[in-house]
Amino acid sequence: MTKSRTFLAVALAGITTAALAQPTFVPTFNTTYKIKPTSKIGKAMCAACHIGMGPKNNAYGNDLHKAMGKSKVLTAAMLKKIEALDSDKDGVKNLAEIKADTLPGDPKSKPAKSAKAKKTKK
Repeated sequence: MTKSRTFLAVALAGITTAALAQPTFVPTFNTTYKIKPTSKIGKAMCAACHIGMGPKNNAYGNDLHKAMGKSKVLTAAMLKKIEALDSDKDGVKNLAEIKADTLPGDPKSKPAKSAKAKKTKK
């Protein structure tokens, strides 16, 4: 096999593996919350529920896993079950973080304080 054929075979195998690895959870999450691909959460993809792109769940992913029970299929109802929680314990509920385009499983990622809130603290 020539070098170009070998490269092409490896590239196609990589693309196929990446396509198969795409979880069905991301589209369900994105549809439920109308996430835009260019948003922080949209770009984060699996990292919304996982630590980085690895298999280990972050705090939000752990809460979602509990809400799913034994189901292997994510539904909007399961996502709604954990909206009122503050999974990452940063003082902001999951739904508020999602609406503010911050990650509900990362305590370092939280909505900026509003100008009004800043004024009342002075």
